[in-house]
Amino acid sequence: MDVFLAGRVSDMSRGQIQSLIKSGDILLNETKAKARQPVSNGDIITVSIPEPVSDIPLPQDIPLTILYEDSDIIVIDKAHGMVVHPAAGNADGTLVNALLHHCEGKLAMIAGEERPGIVHRLDKDTSGCLIAAKTDRAYESLVEQFSSRSCKKQYLAITQAPLIKPADTVSTQIGRHPVQRQKMAVLDPPAGKAAITDYQTLHTDTDSNTSLVLCDLHTGRTHQIRVHMLHAGAPLIGDPIYAKVARQPVQTGRLMLHAWQLSITHPTTAERLNFSAPIPDEFQKWTTQSPLTQ
Repeated sequence: MDVFLAGRVSDMSRGQIQSLIKSGDILLNETKAKARQPVSNGDIITVSIPEPVSDIPLPQDIPLTILYEDSDIIVIDKAHGMVVHPAAGNADGTLVNALLHHCEGKLAMIAGEERPGIVHRLDKDTSGCLIAAKTDRAYESLVEQFSSRSCKKQYLAITQAPLIKPADTVSTQIGRHPVQRQKMAVLDPPAGKAAITDYQTLHTDTDSNTSLVLCDLHTGRTHQIRVHMLHAGAPLIGDPIYAKVARQPVQTGRLMLHAWQLSITHPTTAERLNFSAPIPDEFQKWTTQSPLTQ
């Protein structure tokens, strides 16, 4: 089906045709089509091409957990499962849509109309501290702080096995996986970009043989902690990309990665500000026996 229609429908690519099939916009003999479904002479194929959707996100009244807010910045405790900005497959319902509503459109537009105010991102499945800029001046200051590594980012992670070294620094190159393009991977230099993570094991649960790990990021590569923990021999619990979820010792229903603390210099006052996102309930099994509560 997808091969047959590619190029025959408004010069669409095979990938675009597959998207229409997935969304139910293509019927074969009045029944929802499948991508690999064979077609034959006499078949009736109905293709509905949706009206183009604007790339500019709209405000949406979506609840937010706000850790701090002033006229320059806003710090959010991003919920697990929330996408940061609209992209393919997530046209709305994102953090950007929520921020546009809450801030009444007063976000730094220098970041672009598609992702106003967004200085850095968290994966959809990661929860915790995320800062956005309301003014262009604040945006430029925060981007420089993230680029120069003067901000401090600490994450809590639960690994599916104890790390061989309880504490260490992982320093590698990270880039797109050469074959599985949805993944990132540790690459041999000069490929990829430098990625540095300090980690420290805070507690190991003897019943499940899983560990609570504190990670300090010195860089901000896509999937950095997830890739580095995998590289160190202990992928994260609940990771749908880098771990076999069905075989993990504990089922939590989510990726066990939380952006716990963020420290930045305020763009206007130059005051050093420290933010903490409350530790999710799913982490309590490990944190209640760790130095975090002692």
